[in-house]
Amino acid sequence: MKVTVVGGGIAGLTCALSLHAAGFQPQVCEASRSIEAVGVGINLLPHAVRELSELGLAGELASVALPPQRLSYQSRAGEAVWEEPLGLAAGYHWPQYSVHRGRLQMLLLAAVRERLGLDAVRTGLLFQRFEQTADGVRAHFMGRSSRLPVVVDADVMVGADGIGSAVRAQLYPGESGPRWNGVHMWRGVAHHPHVLDGRSIVVAGGTPGAKFVAYPIEDPATVDGEALLNWVLEVRHGPSAPPPGGAGRRVTVAEAHTALSSWSLPWIDLAALAERSSAIYEYPMLDRDPLPRWSFGRVTLLGDAAHPMYPMGMNGGSQSVVDTRVLAWCLARENDPAAALRRYDRMRRPVVNAVVLANRALGPEEIIARAADDGGILPAGQAEKIAEGYRELTEAGVAHVNTHSSWAVPRPATDRAR
Repeated sequence: MKVTVVGGGIAGLTCALSLHAAGFQPQVCEASRSIEAVGVGINLLPHAVRELSELGLAGELASVALPPQRLSYQSRAGEAVWEEPLGLAAGYHWPQYSVHRGRLQMLLLAAVRERLGLDAVRTGLLFQRFEQTADGVRAHFMGRSSRLPVVVDADVMVGADGIGSAVRAQLYPGESGPRWNGVHMWRGVAHHPHVLDGRSIVVAGGTPGAKFVAYPIEDPATVDGEALLNWVLEVRHGPSAPPPGGAGRRVTVAEAHTALSSWSLPWIDLAALAERSSAIYEYPMLDRDPLPRWSFGRVTLLGDAAHPMYPMGMNGGSQSVVDTRVLAWCLARENDPAAALRRYDRMRRPVVNAVVLANRALGPEEIIARAADDGGILPAGQAEKIAEGYRELTEAGVAHVNTHSSWAVPRPATDRAR
């Protein structure tokens, strides 16, 4: 079975690996002229690391990522209001990883090309439209450089083309654009001495627009060297028309200094952090309303094309990885591709739609928001209840992740569409 995957980001490349592992023939079509190691930090939670490990990437991940062991919610003054262990320290059989997004994407790209061939990823193809027949999908692209039409035929097509998905736009032509909450995220990476124990993710502040996040994504090269630290400062600019979904303007060091001056975090030199950042970019905090349906005949959506979400709980990328595994599993178990996509839709959409809505309501970061409002630590048991409730909602609790049946397909699927 041939599958066209529109989009060569983390979701699209993982989709190709999942489909190939199940015996299918994916072709990734990416709009960018080339795939490069750009971006900032991302966290992969244990439920995603399990799936990537079962795709044979455990060693590669360990070589480019760091395993955080603690999440620390703090006040603006750097006082801990609640902490919990992460990954292996929390009892999972797989670690959590913090990694540079670009390094993760290049790892996935290398795996796709090694396993599927150099031509498995085609770049510079701008998606235009698709059309379905009884036995296939024809995707129409335009060459970014040639400006000539390119046609790709397959048995199934997957839209993995991000929050501004052109595939989603054809499925829902009247849908409004991304939903902005009035918050911008100023994001950077900088070389800085390890903070705290060198294996902590710190979220300080309170509600969206009044938070600072920091965690390491690379250890120092020498004993007395500096780690590579990912950091995010949220600033509220007030609701207005939703801004573009991609990276916006470059934030100046002077702006960052001014915004960071009201923070007092004793474990980090915020002024040095801003000065040492290679670049600081402004990203709007966006999501989209949950969809009533992802799959239409032989076409479906996954990742941010299906369920972009606010970054509470570090769940967006991890849920996209799980999407790809469930999709491949469903295609391997149905003779009819359309029936397989409907099954995937039923299995994933309700779960992830609930995560989108939970993240709008702050997700696990309700803990830090309540602490900021109340002026201190929450009463005993409240924080734990919020955190565990979110894990169960996202199907990421320790017991579930450690014991659920594998999505791996035991034998290569036969080519049912020929």
